[in-house]
Amino acid sequence: MTEAPDRHIPFCEAADPAPYAPGIALPPLACDCHAHVFGPLADWPLVPDRLYTPPDASLNSYQDLLQTLGFERGVIVQPSVYGTDNRATLCAVAEQPDSLRAVVVVDGTAQDDQLLAMHAQGARGVRANLLFSGDQAIEDVRRIAERIAPLGWHLQVLLDVSTFPDLYDFFNSLPVQTVFDHMGHFPVGKGVKEPGFQALLALMQDGKAWAKLSGAYRITEQQTPPYDDVTPIARALIAANPDQVVFGTDWPHPHIPVPMPNDGALLDQLQDWAPETQQRKAILSDNPARLYGF
Repeated sequence: MTEAPDRHIPFCEAADPAPYAPGIALPPLACDCHAHVFGPLADWPLVPDRLYTPPDASLNSYQDLLQTLGFERGVIVQPSVYGTDNRATLCAVAEQPDSLRAVVVVDGTAQDDQLLAMHAQGARGVRANLLFSGDQAIEDVRRIAERIAPLGWHLQVLLDVSTFPDLYDFFNSLPVQTVFDHMGHFPVGKGVKEPGFQALLALMQDGKAWAKLSGAYRITEQQTPPYDDVTPIARALIAANPDQVVFGTDWPHPHIPVPMPNDGALLDQLQDWAPETQQRKAILSDNPARLYGF
């Protein structure tokens, strides 16, 4: 694939190669619910129309990270740079079928037999990027939700909840659970009273939505961990429904607007967000087991 000569696609910095163990002990069967694998490029070509070019981030490197941090399970999420070609994600999960799950990307042309095949390969959800979407993309999401409902999958969405109209009504009407990436992905300066965020909390309270405690650096106004301005957001999500919250590293942290953090520092934030041991066990072990069918 060749790139358009007049379009600059930025290269992403690689993850910190020396993550340190967090200051908290993780419970048994803890699960990192949001990570990506990239490369090698010769095997898994990227789509030309992409926002960034990632560095290689292999499954072996990810497994080393999980061991260092204390995770026994992980969820590999299909990144946008692969489009609907889920082979890299599914092949990675196939290496560790007992401890890894996948969230894939599909469009309206996906057939039932293809979805069933991906289910057998460890897929348990579909991701939809609605950050820059129009009416057509939103209707596609509704159709996809109807297709995956019989499989017991969930819909994972990347969107800014502060810009999505009628958020509660739309996602409450879907026949599947919705998992919101990166704590709703809205600027932290808008605060917990922002109407879209309040709608997300209401969906969680009514048992229709989940939140990922991930990507704090995508919404913060600070440059380095612990990103204290995100703490009220994370705590509000946990308070809304502690049984519908999971944690994700977002490794290898592609296309982020701040200096590359250490993964140990990112995980240490959870002690402030969820200070009680039982609460962290739910977020790290019990909730992921239900959501991803471990």
